[in-house]
Amino acid sequence: MTPQSPFTVLAAVAAGREGALRALLDGMNVAGKAGTADPANGVLPFGLFNKLHYARFALLDDSTLADFDLFGLPRPQAPPLYLVFLGVCDGAADAQLAEFAHFAGRGLSRIFSHCEGFNTSTDLLTWMKSHDVHVDTHYVNRIGRTVRQVREESALQKALSARVPRGSAHGTVSDPQVLRQALLDFVKDEQAAGGLALTEPESTPPGWDLRNAIHFVMIPLMLLPLLLVLPFALVILRRQEKTDPEHCPRPDAAAVRAMQGLEDHDLTNSFTALGAVKPGWFRRALVPVILLLIDYAARHFFGKGHLARIQTIHFARWVFIDDRRRVLFASDYDGSHESYMDDFVNKAAWGLNLVFSNGFGWPRTEWLVFGGARHEQRFKHYQRRHQLPTQVWYRAYPGLTLGDLERNRRIRAGVDADRMDDAQALAWLRLL
Repeated sequence: MTPQSPFTVLAAVAAGREGALRALLDGMNVAGKAGTADPANGVLPFGLFNKLHYARFALLDDSTLADFDLFGLPRPQAPPLYLVFLGVCDGAADAQLAEFAHFAGRGLSRIFSHCEGFNTSTDLLTWMKSHDVHVDTHYVNRIGRTVRQVREESALQKALSARVPRGSAHGTVSDPQVLRQALLDFVKDEQAAGGLALTEPESTPPGWDLRNAIHFVMIPLMLLPLLLVLPFALVILRRQEKTDPEHCPRPDAAAVRAMQGLEDHDLTNSFTALGAVKPGWFRRALVPVILLLIDYAARHFFGKGHLARIQTIHFARWVFIDDRRRVLFASDYDGSHESYMDDFVNKAAWGLNLVFSNGFGWPRTEWLVFGGARHEQRFKHYQRRHQLPTQVWYRAYPGLTLGDLERNRRIRAGVDADRMDDAQALAWLRLL
């Protein structure tokens, strides 16, 4: 099993270089599809990297810090304009960064030359590693599912589907066992001829299972002492919830239209958002604990095809920046933006509240998990105002939703299965 790893290279844009950087990033996209990367673009040809699931470049230009002024609160120190280069890969993130530097070093150097501290003498790989910030919470829909597996299983599904007689999927086939065996024979012949590849999973990296087991045990033990202060924390929390400013105005219509122009070029979309943590020591202490708990759950309970009841998110992450004063959120999800937000409102509003209620201006909550995102229109206004454009977004398997990936995984499992009864064989045929 090959686990997935995130990378998040973050750097301040040098003064006077924003315009040239935006133009360079725009040139990496498919003509007529703003924000959608051309896999073969001449700056960073993402398609060369067969372990890269998703990647993006985004400029973190946060205009919502002015909201502090509306409530007479001291605005956080003005941050620089950041460029973030983030993604998810199979295996170690350092190995992926090394591949980038080796095969696309010239293009990446062109991009990062617009950032502070990067010049012609800078070692690209060392610089990227030094700017690769810690991901506080990382969610993977199905841990261990590699890019190669996705592509091979998709090719298998297409090949088998083309050979299934019309009507078989509806149960009208006379002998499902005979048809299944014919398809299995076809797969063997194609493999022998080099037409279909069904690679066996790689072995799990040494020590990964042990580290995972230690993490499973140690995190609860580390957090156990916090139970002693929980009653006091709840009192402080409830007191603050009653007075925290709520600021969810309707977002600017032109800004929303511009954002919508970056969406729905495929069945999958990207989401990038940035927000300030509520002022005060309590929230800055609470958010890391919440993110640690969510990361723990994502690692040990939600890496098998779903996040709570939501089954449309490929990857997601939360990242602290600016000394824990702001949080960056990024995700890759199936469907429209509106359906994505509805999923959270209807299925996991409490989970959103756990994290985002610590963000300045969030719809008012009760006891951290109630209210908040349940106020649907206020929540939707809030998240649109904090959403940022993704200048360049790459996905390794366009046109495939998580539903497709799960179906294809089951088809592959059926090919590998030794025996099936008639009912199982018919159910497998229906997947095709």
